[in-house]
Amino acid sequence: MCAGHEAVGGQSRRPHTDRVGGRGVRTGPPQNRRPIPQGLSQRRLRHVQAGAERHGGSLRMARGGSLPLMVRPALQFILLWTLALLLLGSVVHATESSLACPDWPTCFGTMMPEMTGGVFWEHLHRLWAGALVLFFLAALIIVRRKLPGRTDIFRLGVAGLVLLVVQSVLGGLTVIYRLPDVISTSHLALAFIFLALVTVMLVRTGPAAHRADIAGDPGGGTVRRAGMWAACLVFVQSVVGALVRHTDSGMACPDVPLCLGRVIPPLDHPMVQLHFLHRVLGLILAAVVVTQAWLVITRSGDPVSRRLAACLGAGVACQVLLGFLSVAFRLGVPYVSAHTLLAATLLTLAVAMAARRPAAAVPA
Repeated sequence: MCAGHEAVGGQSRRPHTDRVGGRGVRTGPPQNRRPIPQGLSQRRLRHVQAGAERHGGSLRMARGGSLPLMVRPALQFILLWTLALLLLGSVVHATESSLACPDWPTCFGTMMPEMTGGVFWEHLHRLWAGALVLFFLAALIIVRRKLPGRTDIFRLGVAGLVLLVVQSVLGGLTVIYRLPDVISTSHLALAFIFLALVTVMLVRTGPAAHRADIAGDPGGGTVRRAGMWAACLVFVQSVVGALVRHTDSGMACPDVPLCLGRVIPPLDHPMVQLHFLHRVLGLILAAVVVTQAWLVITRSGDPVSRRLAACLGAGVACQVLLGFLSVAFRLGVPYVSAHTLLAATLLTLAVAMAARRPAAAVPA
């Protein structure tokens, strides 16, 4: 997209008028008339307008004027709501409230039980999840109506809606079958996948100015590779962590930084094996992510990517500390809940890096 017609910070620049014979020349149908920017030929302007019509019906939509501004706040809200839902889910398990409502979809046969004790956390978690489905459906409608040319975003949204439906069913099955380890772990894994999907949608509806920085960035490939490595490792480590939690292996190694008083503990018990695996993967993840973050900071010319990498590296260091504190304080609710929330935040940062693409590679 030419410089005279790009959107910067969600607002369009005022176009310059090309003087031809002492007059400003305007082209196109009345509703889309724009002054020709200096140095821009009429043939080039017609090409830009034709491309805009292919991706949204008007030059205004392709420039990402006011329409994407309605989409991005909706997706940002969904992202924050999902992070809060993950935090609530962690609190539910940490307070042993998962079966406080023994039936599903109701709680003690009603949709509004007395919100006390564990019922408060469990039913709040259910209500929060139900609201997420409604909010995401509304966001999907906004995407469809306001960005009709962005079929890639709409398809991601449809996939996200399907994930939410499956996630709701898994949530019910965890209650009906009394917290089976596989279903409970799958429940968290799907939640992380949905979070990653929303992050991709948010990044790819971002201002063109943010993506333009990557177009000439020699470290752009490093940014995306670092994001992919970090996202995959964080996801795998989070799934293993969910297994540790749901198999009650969180205190299989009751000491830190050693495990049962040794660097490598006796691995003759499955719970010790799982807990120790989680620790080893955490150290590997920290080493890889910090290294990749340093490469991005030193090689990338994109300031947004450098900030994401810095936050990712610092977040991983904090996550290792939270893991130690969770064991040291015997799986205290604040520590294990913060541990889960930070894992979700790290996944969001990593996916945001992996999803960043040059402006030329993104549909207008």
